[in-house]
Amino acid sequence: MSYQVLARKWRPRLFGELVGQEHVVRALTNALDHDRLHHAYLFTGTRGVGKTTLARIFAKSLNCEQGVTSVPCGQCSVCTEIDEGRFVDLLEVDAASRTKVDQTRELLDNVPYAPVRGRYKVYLIDEVHMFSDSSFNALLKTLEEPPPHVKFLLATTDPQKVPVTVLSRCLQFNLKRLPLDQIQGRLEQILQQESVEHDVSALLQLARAADGSMRDALSLMDQAIAFGGGDVREEDVRTMLGTIAGEQVFHLLDALADLDPQRVVDSVAELAERVPDFANVLQELLSMLHRIALYQAVPKALEVTDGDHAQIDTLAQKIAPEDVQLFYQIGLVGQRDLPLAPDPRSGFEMVLLRMLAFRPEQGVGRQTGNSGQKPATTAAKAAPVAAAPGPVTAPSQVSQPKRVVEAAATGTTADLKDWNRVISGLKLGGISRQLAANCQYREWDGTSLTLILDPAHEHMRVEGSEHRLVLALQEYLGREVKLKILVEQPESETPAQQQARSKAERQREAEHSMSDDPMVRAAQEQFGATLITESVKPID
Repeated sequence: MSYQVLARKWRPRLFGELVGQEHVVRALTNALDHDRLHHAYLFTGTRGVGKTTLARIFAKSLNCEQGVTSVPCGQCSVCTEIDEGRFVDLLEVDAASRTKVDQTRELLDNVPYAPVRGRYKVYLIDEVHMFSDSSFNALLKTLEEPPPHVKFLLATTDPQKVPVTVLSRCLQFNLKRLPLDQIQGRLEQILQQESVEHDVSALLQLARAADGSMRDALSLMDQAIAFGGGDVREEDVRTMLGTIAGEQVFHLLDALADLDPQRVVDSVAELAERVPDFANVLQELLSMLHRIALYQAVPKALEVTDGDHAQIDTLAQKIAPEDVQLFYQIGLVGQRDLPLAPDPRSGFEMVLLRMLAFRPEQGVGRQTGNSGQKPATTAAKAAPVAAAPGPVTAPSQVSQPKRVVEAAATGTTADLKDWNRVISGLKLGGISRQLAANCQYREWDGTSLTLILDPAHEHMRVEGSEHRLVLALQEYLGREVKLKILVEQPESETPAQQQARSKAERQREAEHSMSDDPMVRAAQEQFGATLITESVKPID
């Protein structure tokens, strides 16, 4: 008998055997048990998460000889034929190979006819998003008013390409990507049933490489069994996948923590001897940085799955949290740029050297942990140019703009009286800036600011614009500000009126200058030309 691959041999045949899609299983079992069946279902999700498997189990539940049930017997001829893929009333269609409208119409011509053996005729259309617009149009009417003996089960990896008219006629279920622990647990269970010797850490590597797909995980495990000669070992799996051991990533991060470029370059050279995929190495590095950051923020949230808890704890004590975030961000950008490098190794080395070149602001939250380095040494490596001697500035003061600190020291009534200058210094835009420009300074007592608003612009006085104006004033003055706006006629020009008057004066000067231009006058005298004043614009 020929060998059957694990992905087919261990495909779930009951809802209870399905891994990781409890939200969909619950909805379908309740619908079957309470006889609340819809005529069309749409299963969406990435590859290998169970869309087609769910549809087949659902078809088996509908047609089992024991009756419509969420737990088909699996022993009757109908269940057996569905499992073997030869049930006459289950029509499986690959939409990618039947995109023409004539093929869709030919398929739908048999919809009115009763099923041959089963209770329902089930149409399972895989990758339905590959249908053409004409094929979708041919399907619409049947989906809206199908015969009572027909059920449509649609599956797709790209629901965005399915027309909304089709989506509105289906019950949609979104299948999620499977987490690492569920994939790893299922792989271990299968290997125990298959009596295959294995390392738990090797299964974790396979689960990570599967990227949320159970079918991909089973295919990779088939490959790992063949590669390892019947066993699944971590070293063999890493060699097969082109990944590296966690110990090597630890040494690399340890060199980065010590800010030692020589050790970093030596570690890369050691890695290069194993001919790894440097894109995967960078992914491993980012994965460990994520675990370190998680451990630093919430130690109990870290899952100890591959025996590296001691290494994570050591690095978390040694690398400052801001360094972890910086390394992670530089690594993410480097992952995008890696294909553009002259070769993968040089691109990877540049990402690591970039992590050493850029440092967080020194003196703020810097940790040394167990690195054995003095803070002065770390600062010297981080910034070769020495800072000028002087008192250390508090972080809250560093983040404030210079003009805010100056305003806090010299923010007097005289400063605010020049309201036009104040507005030019505020970080405002839109209605909030127009509100400020149409106000006039009235009074400032050191805490409360009173402004006069032109009644013609009272509509600009809304809660949002006033709130933004208060925030801008607080940032400008460097202190708390209470704002009071009185709606009455200003005694003098507001900044907006001054700006409008200045603009009108510049326009008049430009028109006068143009009309006095000798060339314009000559054109008027010789050709009877007319100066269009609306076309004249002053040069700012």
